[in-house]
Amino acid sequence: MSSTPITKETYLEWYKSMLLMRKFEEKAGQLYGQQKIRGFCHLYIGQEAVVAGTMSVIKPEDSLITAYRDHAHALAKGVSADACMAELFGKATGCSKGKGGSMHFFSKEHKFMGGHGIVGGQIPLGAGIAFAEKYLGTDNVNVCYMGDGAVRQGAFNETLNMAMTWKLPVIFVCENNGYAMGTSVARTTNMIDIYKMGHGFDMPSAAVDGMDVIAVHNAMDEAVQRARAGEGPTFLEIRTYRYKGHSMSDPAKYRTKEELEEYKGRDPLLSIKAAIVENRYADEAWFAEVDAEVKKVVEESVKFAEESPYPDASEIYKDVYVQEDYPFILD
Repeated sequence: MSSTPITKETYLEWYKSMLLMRKFEEKAGQLYGQQKIRGFCHLYIGQEAVVAGTMSVIKPEDSLITAYRDHAHALAKGVSADACMAELFGKATGCSKGKGGSMHFFSKEHKFMGGHGIVGGQIPLGAGIAFAEKYLGTDNVNVCYMGDGAVRQGAFNETLNMAMTWKLPVIFVCENNGYAMGTSVARTTNMIDIYKMGHGFDMPSAAVDGMDVIAVHNAMDEAVQRARAGEGPTFLEIRTYRYKGHSMSDPAKYRTKEELEEYKGRDPLLSIKAAIVENRYADEAWFAEVDAEVKKVVEESVKFAEESPYPDASEIYKDVYVQEDYPFILD
């Protein structure tokens, strides 16, 4: 069980944060269809409990890093909806100055160490961030997210080995939505229990119900306590489900409508709303107020993005090297 208490305020915050993730993603999908958002766009709809359950046990100084399905992680870490939406629009006011787009959100201020487009590329980076925290003598942890497809990368095994050897304060989270890009886990491996891969390194590992925010909270809390105590990393396979395709260009024909509807019946947002009602933590008036607030935040983020300028052409040469006068060649 969690040492971080789950209170009325926790339930209410879970609902508000997951609703913002859901409404932001729904609006992003709509705008993509209108071609106001271009390039790749990977939505998080259905997976919200994975991030919400993490945020209720970590502190602001802890960092997150993930792959390219990164909108919800940035929002949960405190990056404004305005900055996130502007980034989707490729505008200068975006969290990556309009130069990253959907897959490369980033905020040093909020310790969101980015979405990363290379499959599994963020895994060694997460361990590196944890190494830095240990080297500096902090008690901060890094939560490193990846998809079920990324665990087939060699860097995954190399990183788990090093992290366990050096007892780094990192929690590796496999957000297993069952299909990677579009191929089921069962078709890519004989061992469908991904969490068992951690056992090869004697790493504490477990499977977690990712449709249940309380289960995520409890598992994450135990892992965070272990990391802060200097006991090293944890590997969690959080079993979740995305309601949309891998990206906006994916019709998701590799799964049945019946399967999709089954998981929608376990919707984490509806489940937490039911729990709030059952415990009488809030009434319908509160839900209506929160819904209106979230809708306003999302609509205002669209307005902000549309009215923001595109980056100046000179920005192409900035944020490439730490050394500002690095001798790159300009024709």
